[in-house]
Amino acid sequence: MLVEGLINVKFSTAYLPHTDAIAALFEATFTASEGATEGAIIGALAHCLMADTLSDDLRVFTAWEGGAVIGGIFFTRLVYPNDLSVVFLMAPVAVATDHQGQGVGQRLIAHSLDALAQQGVHMAVTYGDPAYYGRVGFRPVSVDEVPSPHPLNMPQGWLAQSLGGGGFAPLIGPAQAVRGFDDPALW
Repeated sequence: MLVEGLINVKFSTAYLPHTDAIAALFEATFTASEGATEGAIIGALAHCLMADTLSDDLRVFTAWEGGAVIGGIFFTRLVYPNDLSVVFLMAPVAVATDHQGQGVGQRLIAHSLDALAQQGVHMAVTYGDPAYYGRVGFRPVSVDEVPSPHPLNMPQGWLAQSLGGGGFAPLIGPAQAVRGFDDPALW
């Protein structure tokens, strides 16, 4: 899909042939914004998610320009064994530093959420900056409304969006994350 207003930017869900390039994007982006240690952690997480997560529990969306990956988003299933809702965690999200501020991230998020809605996903949650993610429809939620898999270090960053139109009922916990996110240090 060509991204309107962004010349030659295309979205893709094919990640297996590009795992090294995608992980490198995440490492470089987080290194630039958070430092080398965080960059290495997020790069390793990206590799882990692509290598160790069942395909039913993983969606990877990327943005490409001129044969290079310039943006990426991981969605991994959050399982609520006592709830029938289909929920995916949106994390991590990265846009190459030389493409930030151009709308790549927001358009990639909107494209991804539309695709998930078409796949029957009920809700997307993320853990990040409410001001940024609020621009693409996420709203703050409490862990009483949407239980998290582990205690949150920054509860104000726990955000959700209904993908079925309208609001959503609170989810019945506990929540279980995929193996790559089953680490309390990430929360």
